[in-house]
Amino acid sequence: MSDEEHHFESKADARASKTYPHQAGTIRKNGYIVIKARPCKVVEVSTSKTDDLRLPIDDSLLSQIKDGFAEGKDLVVSVMNVMGEEQICALKDIGPK
Repeated sequence: MSDEEHHFESKADARASKTYPHQAGTIRKNGYIVIKARPCKVVEVSTSKTDDLRLPIDDSLLSQIKDGFAEGKDLVVSVMNVMGEEQICALKDIGPK
């Protein structure tokens, strides 16, 4: 056996992301998503007509929702429900009422 030491240099950043963004509507049952840097298996995807959702804190999404309702549009929101907490995460305009 040789007494030589071998050193290898990595060209990739060790912090390179192994994830990529997806639209909420593309999430499917038995797929995987990352929440707070942890992988999670999707066990249920459902639709709901919940009327008591809190408005999102994201300014862009919030203004899209408010503007859409002010214009009388029908909007569909995607809601993520994790451990009993619900959050609006996406919006789709399906046209005027």
